[in-house]
Amino acid sequence: MPFPLKAYLEQKRRGVDQGLRRIFRDGSGCPKALWDSMKYSVFAGGKRLRPVLCLASAEAVGLPEKDALRIACSLELIHTYSLIHDDLPALDNDDYRRGRRTNHKVFGEAMAILAGDGLLTLAFEWVSDPEAYPRPRRGNLPRVVRELAHHAGYPGMVGGQVDDVLSERKKPSLSRVLSIHRRKTGALLLSSVRLPALLAGTAGPRLKALTKYGQCAGLAFQIVDDVLNEVGDSKELGKSAGSDRDRGKMTYPAAAGLERSKRKIGRLTEEAVGSLALFGPKAAPLRALAEYMAERTN
Repeated sequence: MPFPLKAYLEQKRRGVDQGLRRIFRDGSGCPKALWDSMKYSVFAGGKRLRPVLCLASAEAVGLPEKDALRIACSLELIHTYSLIHDDLPALDNDDYRRGRRTNHKVFGEAMAILAGDGLLTLAFEWVSDPEAYPRPRRGNLPRVVRELAHHAGYPGMVGGQVDDVLSERKKPSLSRVLSIHRRKTGALLLSSVRLPALLAGTAGPRLKALTKYGQCAGLAFQIVDDVLNEVGDSKELGKSAGSDRDRGKMTYPAAAGLERSKRKIGRLTEEAVGSLALFGPKAAPLRALAEYMAERTN
């Protein structure tokens, strides 16, 4: 019987949205313009893929959902900050995100920059509160926070973004594309599956298997993004199709062609799914999510 992914995604998305609403319940002490700008992008829709992956990974390692939810919400705050900054004129200069006007088009560039700054710091404030976790989990929290900072920072997402910018209009190189993708997008997706495992104290072959899953699924996800930017529909994507080619971005299709890119997505997805064998039925959501990420159209 196929895994009921649609219902699972909806259920987990609702839980994540409830968690995010708790974070934004009280804006006292925050300038209203900043608060409105942050909320605009956090609640602009989206698949909530990173937090859902986090909750699915927690399920695989036996971590209660309530213990993983703070990590899940913090991942979404960091992801949202990165989108706000990516859309700025100095970077990708996009007018639309998720079918809506980008943050800087609504609130101005200065407020968009500050909203991203606010979301990033809020994410670490939210995830690092030891009182929010059961006592047995607190000893693992410093490793969780450190790894999140590592994957979100210059060794991961920010460093990948830098290389992405510096590679524009240059001759496509597959090794450079893979380096950018594994950091700019892949690092935070890898965090999504590793962090709940670290909080639960998971180690050895189980942590190695989740790491392999995150690396393969994360890279496949970004190659799918590259392909969709080439062949997708702007309305369905919620952003401008063909923008990567127009900017001379170093993408997988630019370096390897569309057909090779599609084959690579298939191989990576098979590897991701295959890496979860030792988890048995508990990893069914993760398997279904890997296939969903490979087959999505937006």
